[in-house]
Amino acid sequence: MVDMNPLKKALESMNLECSDVILEKFNSYMLGVLDWNEKVNLTTITDPQEFVVKHFIDSIICTDYPEYEDAGKIIDVGTGAGFPGVPLAIVSPEKEFILMDSLNKRLKIIDELCREAGIANVTTIHARAEELAKNKAHREQYDLCASRAVANMAVLAEYCLPFIKLGGFLLAYKGPDAENEVIDAAHALSLLGGHVEEIRDGNLKEFGIDHKVVVIKKVKNTPSKFPRKAGTPAKEPLK
Repeated sequence: MVDMNPLKKALESMNLECSDVILEKFNSYMLGVLDWNEKVNLTTITDPQEFVVKHFIDSIICTDYPEYEDAGKIIDVGTGAGFPGVPLAIVSPEKEFILMDSLNKRLKIIDELCREAGIANVTTIHARAEELAKNKAHREQYDLCASRAVANMAVLAEYCLPFIKLGGFLLAYKGPDAENEVIDAAHALSLLGGHVEEIRDGNLKEFGIDHKVVVIKKVKNTPSKFPRKAGTPAKEPLK
């Protein structure tokens, strides 16, 4: 039996609902991911207790941020196995979540697991960020982007900022080197219309994790030439 008490404690500390129904949604999704992981590479974290901390608790650390609380329409760029999007959707059923990834196989699994767990506020989109961000239905249409995608700050910003409306925010989940990443990406962020408001501690040290969340405000419209064509942002990061 998986000990969900750490998750329950985290939910309570952020004044989030931690009913049996909510905990069961988390448990159902985790068991589904771990089951599918034997056939499709979804996560390297296979220990359930580690999964609860590194995927669930880590994903929801932004829920008491005012930038998150004020957002109604949220996109998760490069969602992978559904993080942080799915845990956020579980605790915020009143918000709309779009989970985007370039691997359709993963998204079909997310769709199935969300149906099974009764998570109704998640929509998945199979696309590359460089292409979807050129689509008028998605460009600068989101209040907030939350992303744990593994990319340096300049690359992540080029993927994410074009989706965010003026005055909206990017919450970039980063490791302990976040400050140096932000310094290195300063010019790229300015080009893309972003301004770093704050680098916040993820408050996960009691679980042995040193994570940061970089809060970036969209202060100018992203020039239409960004993001550049598929593959370019990762190969040639903006300086």
